[in-house]
Amino acid sequence: MTVRRALFIDRDGTLSEEMGYINHPSRLRLLPRSGAAIRRLNEAGIAAVVATNQAGIARGYFSQDVLDAVHEALVEQLKAEGAHLDGIYVCVHHPTEGVAPYRADCQCRKPRPGLLVSAATDLDLDLARSVVVGDKASDLAVARAVGARAVLVKTGYGLGEWEYRRRHFTVAPDHVAEDLLDAVDWMIAGTTA
Repeated sequence: MTVRRALFIDRDGTLSEEMGYINHPSRLRLLPRSGAAIRRLNEAGIAAVVATNQAGIARGYFSQDVLDAVHEALVEQLKAEGAHLDGIYVCVHHPTEGVAPYRADCQCRKPRPGLLVSAATDLDLDLARSVVVGDKASDLAVARAVGARAVLVKTGYGLGEWEYRRRHFTVAPDHVAEDLLDAVDWMIAGTTA
């Protein structure tokens, strides 16, 4: 089997609108051009993988059933735009909130690399040839933890992170993108080939 590249995508603020804790599927809304971005990855043979922290479960804001319904809505919205994800990887833990098994100092909560390592194993992905895209500094840090490149998008929290907090970043982005489609175009242009 051929090992392939992936774009690891943070969900809230990168692929979908940042709306705080999404506790109902009707609240999930794709950002403009997100469907086109995922479709472009699909056409290029690059795995499109969501990697997201969802500590709302640990905090008791919503259940696993609600999270599953939200992700079903995400899949359906992308399908309506002719796009699909290769995987959705979620950390439902929080190191200090909630109760076991959700209160945990785990390896899957970004910026730790567990979600990406699991996806790479499951989907035969080459982390060193992959890119992580997100709207927060923690997304950039997880990229470096697995040897991937990092893209900060200006959607969600990204614009504020870039304009007001970048001097505090522990990892500088390889690219700053206007949105997810811009990040995909940068990747496909051969920057990580």
